[in-house]
Amino acid sequence: MKFSHQLVLSSLAVLVLSACSGDPASRRQAKDDFKYLDTKLDQQWVLQADAQPQFYPQYNIPQGDFKGATGRDVDIRPPQEVLELIPGARVERSDNSVILWLVSKDELDKIWGMIHTTISDKKIKLRQDTPTSIETDWVDLSAQDESFPIAARYKIDRIEQNNRYAFQVTLVQFRENNKELDLTPEIEDRYSSNMVNNITNQYDKQVTEEARIRALELLNKIPVTMGKDRSGLPVIIARAPYDVMWSKFAGVLPLMGFTVDDKNQSQGTVETKYEALDDEVWSEINIRPLSIKDGKYTFLVGDLDNRTSINVTDSKGKPIPESDMESFIPALQAYLDNNSKASQVAEQEKKDNE
Repeated sequence: MKFSHQLVLSSLAVLVLSACSGDPASRRQAKDDFKYLDTKLDQQWVLQADAQPQFYPQYNIPQGDFKGATGRDVDIRPPQEVLELIPGARVERSDNSVILWLVSKDELDKIWGMIHTTISDKKIKLRQDTPTSIETDWVDLSAQDESFPIAARYKIDRIEQNNRYAFQVTLVQFRENNKELDLTPEIEDRYSSNMVNNITNQYDKQVTEEARIRALELLNKIPVTMGKDRSGLPVIIARAPYDVMWSKFAGVLPLMGFTVDDKNQSQGTVETKYEALDDEVWSEINIRPLSIKDGKYTFLVGDLDNRTSINVTDSKGKPIPESDMESFIPALQAYLDNNSKASQVAEQEKKDNE
């Protein structure tokens, strides 16, 4: 199972929801000054006596009492887009709310349950909670691109219509710097979309983690054998997808005497330093010690769809002899089968990198 697509989308969510550098005012306001607001049209159009003026109506300035922000009050930030983190979901904007249509009832059930869990974890108070509708108390939305502390109240509805399933987010109230503001279309659109993104981002993280755990549970035992690459050179073959094998491999290497100096999952490289273990360590798992010498080694991990290839090169970048590579097979198999130790090492390494 591959999570690259989800990881890319999750990364995209972080980038979109993160603020740009600089102070909040510079993110929300135009860069130049606002002297243009003091400009007055005090000059009359002067024509020569024999001139025949022609005016194009498309340039006429509309007449009327228009209301809207001007100068420093104009928010120049781009509209808040709803992130496509749920495959097959479709966004619909309706008046002052955002509706996200989902593929199945099961998906809606999971999101509805996740919303309640998140509300409980974040200790958000509710003013209404029914099987099909939630109305929150004030939710803190303060962020780096906001000039003042902001908060909002939301109504979230569960929709089931003609075998179609969705949840709808509606902005009920909004306040800035502890002062309640009128709900303009811009405010409604931005902060309704913001809440939808928070929900879908949290759901995407949950689905990704569930898939990772499920894949690890299904592949507790990974067969490891010798094989050949496309060039006919010897290579270790692990019968597990790349992402699964990569996470396990990180936990196995330290148990075999390798210190990981550097690694790059996208390139499939692991830079290591090897120091031979005591014979007692190998005796405990009834395996012969590795036949390689102490030194620096690079593991090249390749994605073969439902399998993973592993090659090993020495400090000079040359592949190690096939006999040395074969000595890895029993050790890898033993530690992959007894995955409790490897999992503990991998989980600890994951926490250290967070």
